[in-house]
Amino acid sequence: MNIVVALLFLVIGSVVFHILSPWWMTPIASNWGTIDTTIDITLYITAVVFVAVNLFLAYCIYKYRYDPNKRAEYEPENKKLETWLTSITAIGVAAMLAPGLVVWADFVDVPEEAHPIEVMGEQWQWRFRLPGSDGILGEVDSRFVSEDNPFGISPNDDAGLDDVLIDNSELHLPLNKPVKVLLRSKDVLHDFAVPQFRVKMDLVPGTVSYVWFTPTREGKFDILCMELCGIAHYAMRGHVVVDNESNYNSWLEDQSTWADVQGIAPGDSIKGAAQYAVCSSCHGMNGEGNIAMNSPRIAGLPDWYIERQLAYYKQGIRGAHEKDIYGQQMAAMSNVLADDAAIRDVAAYIETLEPGRANPVLRGDATRGKSHYTSCGACHGAKGQGNFALQAPALAGQNDWYLKRQLEHFRLGIRGTHEDDNYGHQMVLMARSLQNEQSIDDLLAYLSGL
Repeated sequence: MNIVVALLFLVIGSVVFHILSPWWMTPIASNWGTIDTTIDITLYITAVVFVAVNLFLAYCIYKYRYDPNKRAEYEPENKKLETWLTSITAIGVAAMLAPGLVVWADFVDVPEEAHPIEVMGEQWQWRFRLPGSDGILGEVDSRFVSEDNPFGISPNDDAGLDDVLIDNSELHLPLNKPVKVLLRSKDVLHDFAVPQFRVKMDLVPGTVSYVWFTPTREGKFDILCMELCGIAHYAMRGHVVVDNESNYNSWLEDQSTWADVQGIAPGDSIKGAAQYAVCSSCHGMNGEGNIAMNSPRIAGLPDWYIERQLAYYKQGIRGAHEKDIYGQQMAAMSNVLADDAAIRDVAAYIETLEPGRANPVLRGDATRGKSHYTSCGACHGAKGQGNFALQAPALAGQNDWYLKRQLEHFRLGIRGTHEDDNYGHQMVLMARSLQNEQSIDDLLAYLSGL
């Protein structure tokens, strides 16, 4: 009887939990309501089978419980029962599969009026490309990918000149207009998924896959990578913002085209040398840093990283937190640079400074720190040399006291929590994998030896 009661409790509890559960699918935000319908059909069929099988099992256990006065009957075959079971199972399986096939036929049949956009996945970021006024995306090829051309746009295709490039993890889409999303991977297998849109598709290196949908309500929705793509897979997040037509057009006007990007002049280190005079009062004439001024060594950092940090300070993405005292100072100093050209010039000069080796001031166990650095090395390189492809700066030779402060700021949310700090979001998650202060000291002791 105990087993019978347990089975009844299992059935009743499961049904009640399903009815009262707050965990259910997110409210849909696209045209794919039919996908929800197929899920509902599958759930109801399996629910009926679950309830029927367990109640039948409880009935059999009770009815045919042990009785010394009864003798079991042996019936090895029952063609009538087998026919019924086979028929019912076939009908149930067909009822679950057929709706999915119908929906899939619609899922791969893109309407002619769908607006094409490109989503490019790479460890561990999303980038986006939209067609310009000609409505055509220019040709791309992996052989054209470089630091100056991360999308790999063909220099021989004029159709790509007006392509709009979104070099961050936030994509805006217009409301109630169908889009065809072309999916391309730059490195390994990724998967583009927006739960509220009910779309999910792999990005396969060497080919272009696609999905299509029509956003049906305004809002901001998470983009997830649902394919294990490396150590920071869980941190590969992005957003889709669905706007009304006016807001979408306003956002679109602020974006840069491929022609705009090509027209940006490279930094001038000679001009940057003069502007660096202000920076040298804290960071040193040779960018060697000054612990007394709480100014880290910056010599040896790449120009693209310096540019990004200075832009973040000017835009309030970094250095705005009330507890980031030194960041607030840098935010004020960054305003000395008049525009983006000045930032590029200073960054170009800093890159020319000869990197030295900072003297360690922290004490930790480098042996234990080596195991902690395994995660860091996936982005920053096995020897802390940095990696442009992953937008990870060099760590080798940097001040350990400065790195410790930044890791603590990431852990506490003082840095990396601004909605526009895509790379900072990843560092917050990675920094919190370090258990305590000793773990940080051990990690930095190992890093100081690289």
